[in-house]
Amino acid sequence: MSYILNIETSTSVCSTALCQDGNVIFANKSTEGPSHSVLLGTFVAEALEFIKNNELKLDAVAVSSGPGSYTGLRIGVSMAKGLCFGYGIPLIAVPTLKIIASKAISLNNKANETLYCAMLDARRMEVYASIFDRELTTCRETAADIITLETYEEFLNKGPVCFFGNGAEKCKTVITHPNAMFMDQIYPLAEDMALLAEDAFIKGEFKDVAYFEPFYLKDFVATVARNKVF
Repeated sequence: MSYILNIETSTSVCSTALCQDGNVIFANKSTEGPSHSVLLGTFVAEALEFIKNNELKLDAVAVSSGPGSYTGLRIGVSMAKGLCFGYGIPLIAVPTLKIIASKAISLNNKANETLYCAMLDARRMEVYASIFDRELTTCRETAADIITLETYEEFLNKGPVCFFGNGAEKCKTVITHPNAMFMDQIYPLAEDMALLAEDAFIKGEFKDVAYFEPFYLKDFVATVARNKVF
């Protein structure tokens, strides 16, 4: 029997979920905006209190590994590492796009022949995206895509492609291929990491706690506000 604490902070949504053998037994989430530095500590403390009160033993921590918000990923991974060091337990990394793809595939009942394009918003008309089949096998690795009419034409010409994630909304007016479909309200949540994290735990797919870094895909570039006065 395994107890895994899942942490997801890659977007403006902050969430945690304590899972027993892949089943959620305690969860918290906030969709109110990027306040992870305040909320995550509270959510984790409540999960640990639940563990203590129910005399459970935490076996691992799983964290959404990116791509996504640079700051959000740093906060989530830092918290996960701290817990792993403190409890002497392994770290599991779950790719963010795989989390939302798993959710979309489940909601679409594993429709035959459909491909699933998971998208996270980047800047302007750019998204971080990866394409999966109904078995969650990667058909195209994660990349930063500039959205045009032709961006996913190779896949759309072969059959239905379902687009989802917080990067999909801005693509609706550009990707107008008859094989394109869109799913709304799909965003990364810790509770949707449960089965993916459990599978990694069973297989012993752990990360080096000391050296693991999130998958940013692109380097963080700091900017100075235009109204900054020196």
